[in-house]
Amino acid sequence: MLLGVIPISFRFRGKLGRLSNIYLCFLDNDGKALHPTQIAKQTGIRFTEVSARLEATPELFVRLPKRDGITRYRLTSATAAKEPEEVEVFLNREARKESLLLWAFGTMVLLMLLIVVLLLGPAL
Repeated sequence: MLLGVIPISFRFRGKLGRLSNIYLCFLDNDGKALHPTQIAKQTGIRFTEVSARLEATPELFVRLPKRDGITRYRLTSATAAKEPEEVEVFLNREARKESLLLWAFGTMVLLMLLIVVLLLGPAL
């Protein structure tokens, strides 16, 4: 997402369902290393989105060295050791942090506009 001229990209906000589905896909496969196409087929999420989510969230997924020219991903050991409820709490907490960042940035822009209006108002 691009707000103005400042590129802001959210890794968790608005993507909780997809991240949760990818995580559950790994759990359904007993934590085996999976290629993004396998995950895309099992979850119904587009390949490009699966690949982007896997790359963007190293807290959850780790890229394994290529074997036979194929890149596979697994859950990180910390994520694999957690219960699904704990992972859900983690995802919600990270999404909330990103939402607060968005609100803080928006508030900052609005306050700057208010200051400009207050400074230019008497001159008009």
